[in-house]
Amino acid sequence: MTRLKEECGVFGIFDNKDAAALTALGLHALQHRGQEGCGIVTFDEKNFYAERRLGLVGDNFTKGKILEKLSGNYAIGHNRYSTAGNNLIKNVQPFFADLHSGGIGIAHNGNLSNAHHLRKELVKNGSIFQTTSDTETIVQLIAKSKRSKIVDKIIDALFKIQGGYALTILTNKKLIGIRDPFGIRPLVIGKLQKSYVLASETCAFDIIGAKFIREVENGEMVVITEDGLESLKPFPKIKERPCVFEYIYFSRPDSIINNTSVYEYRKKLGAQLAKENHIESDLIIPVPDSGVPAAIGYSEEVKKNVELGIIRNHYVGRTFIEPTQQIRSFGVKLKHNINKTLIKNKSLILIDDSLVRGTTSVKIIKMLYNAGAKEVHLRIASPPIKYPDYYGVDTPNKDELLASKYDLEGMRKFINATTLQFLSIEGLYKSMGYAKRNSSYPQFTDHCFTGEYPVKPIDVNDKDFMDKQLSFISSKS
Repeated sequence: MTRLKEECGVFGIFDNKDAAALTALGLHALQHRGQEGCGIVTFDEKNFYAERRLGLVGDNFTKGKILEKLSGNYAIGHNRYSTAGNNLIKNVQPFFADLHSGGIGIAHNGNLSNAHHLRKELVKNGSIFQTTSDTETIVQLIAKSKRSKIVDKIIDALFKIQGGYALTILTNKKLIGIRDPFGIRPLVIGKLQKSYVLASETCAFDIIGAKFIREVENGEMVVITEDGLESLKPFPKIKERPCVFEYIYFSRPDSIINNTSVYEYRKKLGAQLAKENHIESDLIIPVPDSGVPAAIGYSEEVKKNVELGIIRNHYVGRTFIEPTQQIRSFGVKLKHNINKTLIKNKSLILIDDSLVRGTTSVKIIKMLYNAGAKEVHLRIASPPIKYPDYYGVDTPNKDELLASKYDLEGMRKFINATTLQFLSIEGLYKSMGYAKRNSSYPQFTDHCFTGEYPVKPIDVNDKDFMDKQLSFISSKS
């Protein structure tokens, strides 16, 4: 239960007098997707303005003086979790650059799996990089394009990159949203009166009162101008494969995916887990907050109430001061405490959404035993995570993943649970509304469970990338 790290959150709004303030609110709703840094770029039809900060949106963009600097009716914003690049202010997005055709701001959610190779080639050909973020690679590729129109320059860059990405781009005339060909990273379209809005999740629309219109399709580029929204599809059409972790963990429970709330998906995962792996016990308790929806679904299936056996302290920030070794040894107790009178002398079903390294699981289970629990049966509402990610989910290296190092019994012994069971991959798909997993073309990007990557996690040669990419995409159509 060492957490998977959130991806990033992006937001954009076109032609609204409160663009900067609305972007700050949207980023606040998307704060769960990244807490290391945040930024906003605006345009007032003459100049671009940029403010980027380390830390949380609420600590940086609620102050009048900062928002007052962000003039204009057009804006994009970004919350950062550093899946690639160090946590430095220079790596905080959106990035801004002055190109020959005008200024451009870019906010990026995801990772480019061939960024290292592209960066080497760009540097070899004279590009100068100011950051360690792979997002700057996209900026450089756009700048290097020989095309005259900005949309064509962007498309040029898209055919050179691979991986999972969702982009919001602001130019002096356009707000552009893009999803990768497989739709691995999310992006949705909303409308606030006459203003179009782009965001990583629908919860960002709720906070500003915008209406959800639809998801950006996989491989789609939406170009928003004063004339409205235009849809471009530069890639050969393929079936989408959205990231399954948006359903399991990343998206906020009140966000909507495929016309269903994420909360409902997670309840169904918990219900299916109960069908596959129930065991009689005294109490069902979730690991808060990640395991709560699955635990509710589990409890409804077995007709037994969920109890709050673990209480979470929501006020422990990322900069909590730990001045001595003795304080540091408190570890997980800073965030969780056991409801001792509830769990003493009880057998427990402990439910969470995922198991990564297992180090936090060890601590929580030890705390439960120390508080008097008789048995702790850990149930995970997703399959074992055996393989790393390369598209924006910060999974550890393979040799750090518990399920990669041990079989089921080995994992159980490592975390010291009485029993341990995971949701099956078949059960995962059944919970999502599919009769079974399509082995020839999975419906989701689920490589962390299966090892089947939609885009090969290797660098490719720049000179033959387009042919290989088009061939690969066409073969999957």
